[in-house]
Amino acid sequence: MTFRFAALGLDHRHIYGMSQNMIDAGADFAGWWTEGEPNTLDGFDKRFPGVERMEKDAILSDPSIGAVLIAAVPRDRAALAIAAMEAGKHVMVDKPGCTTPEQLQAIREAQARTGMIWAVNFSERYEVPAVTRASELVAEGMIGRVVQTVGLGPHRLNAPTRPKWFFERDAYGGILTDIASHQIDQFLHFTGSTTAEITMASVGNYANPDDPGLQDFGELALRSDSGHGYIRVDWYTPDALPNWGDGRLTILGTEGYIELRKYVDVGGPEGTDHLILVNGTECRKIQCSDAGLPWFPQLLAEMQGADRTLSQEHDFTVMELALKAQAMAEARG
Repeated sequence: MTFRFAALGLDHRHIYGMSQNMIDAGADFAGWWTEGEPNTLDGFDKRFPGVERMEKDAILSDPSIGAVLIAAVPRDRAALAIAAMEAGKHVMVDKPGCTTPEQLQAIREAQARTGMIWAVNFSERYEVPAVTRASELVAEGMIGRVVQTVGLGPHRLNAPTRPKWFFERDAYGGILTDIASHQIDQFLHFTGSTTAEITMASVGNYANPDDPGLQDFGELALRSDSGHGYIRVDWYTPDALPNWGDGRLTILGTEGYIELRKYVDVGGPEGTDHLILVNGTECRKIQCSDAGLPWFPQLLAEMQGADRTLSQEHDFTVMELALKAQAMAEARG
């Protein structure tokens, strides 16, 4: 029998990729629920025209639905995830998986109590083929031991199209909780770290004074026994850039480095998923669009009962560090 999933909350466009990648991995989209009529709904209907809108309780009580995907307003994601796990369903949640330390603790307890999977879709790793290829090259020892990552996450604001909650600090959780969780995930992954210390964090609103709840700039530094990391995120992508952001990741090793130009390579070849590899014998650019997205089929297999190899603790740790960074930054003022 084909594994079935449903969606709870369509408030962020990440639900498009989450849903399509589960379908591509072999699952069936059983239905969806969302609060009200979010501005993502038209795009969702165009992508998934045959999927039924259902009541939330009907999704949670349907024993044939094995997992739910959650892309609701960030402050609401924890409660939905806990309700789903209590109903015996695995969870894939859009980042951030939660917005407060109290929510994270409640999620930890629910996951331990139910034994269900709580997975955060860090799409800047899981939905980017260039990161798949970089992971393979690092595992092959092509740049030696990784000692630092530098992650840059610029985004285009598109303020007129954003919903009200986007500008409410308590709704989205702060820029480090939200966007920087992507780069924290990549730091832990590439340095092989299971925990880390936040050594510096700051946030600000420099370009949007009429929206005081918005943080349009954030940065943090972190370190572990295995390496160091620096992260910068912002809402400053200029209009001339042909996509939403020039996301980059540099992975520094003891014998070389890898740079990912994930979504655009300004002045270089068109397309996405550009990887630069430099070590003792090679200095070249690699096009990685065909590298695949292995996380989704792996997660689906584990939701169907395969032995767990994806770390549940990793997702908890990423969100814990993001929340600590956010608190540190805001304590500074």
